[in-house]
Amino acid sequence: MSNKPVYKRILLKLSGEALMGDGDFGIDPEVLQTVAKELAELQQAGVQIGLVIGGGNIFRGAGLAQSGIDRTRADQMGMLATVMNSLAMQDAILKQGGECQVLSALSLDQACEVHSANRARNHLDKGRVVIMAAGSGNPYFTTDTAAGLRALEIHADLLLKGTKVDGIYDSDPNKNPDAKRYDSIGYNEAISKELGVMDLTALVLCRDNAMPMQVYNLFEAGKLSAIVHGESAGTKVEV
Repeated sequence: MSNKPVYKRILLKLSGEALMGDGDFGIDPEVLQTVAKELAELQQAGVQIGLVIGGGNIFRGAGLAQSGIDRTRADQMGMLATVMNSLAMQDAILKQGGECQVLSALSLDQACEVHSANRARNHLDKGRVVIMAAGSGNPYFTTDTAAGLRALEIHADLLLKGTKVDGIYDSDPNKNPDAKRYDSIGYNEAISKELGVMDLTALVLCRDNAMPMQVYNLFEAGKLSAIVHGESAGTKVEV
């Protein structure tokens, strides 16, 4: 493993559910602080970090729509949930001594700046962690797709997805003890086998724009830093 970061600029995608820890709802403060500490340390090592967080620990737009709420309004509620998570993460990073700015695809001037690709890149160039909230700002698109879009917009060297398992498997490892983990896989194979690492739109977007992705276990201490410094861990997805 290199002493210097291999990747200068990354985009990390976290699900809202990951912030729940072992809970059923909301944010686990211990998970929040653990992630924030690792991000602040990477920032201090000179890594430029973009972050997209889902909102499923608070609201899921698609789930709300199934209950009868208009899909556009439901997805906007989900976007607001991602802003709540983003502000919580910003607070945790600041308390770790890091610098952090939240940009929102929805206009929420009193809480955060409005997102633009140029603004995000400028903050990154100044060494700030940039949390890009409210998804893409559009209904019917997931935060997975938003993460792929933002990774491309900021010209990230790598898109990372932190999950509760240590990579991509050919079946659910929580249900199948014989599930096989891939060390690496091509986008076309991940798409054709419907492995579920990200939604289809996100995978196609990353494939068509040659954005490499690494899937790893968010809860393995130090794993994010190890990957950024060149360690082979989790599953690499490439064209």
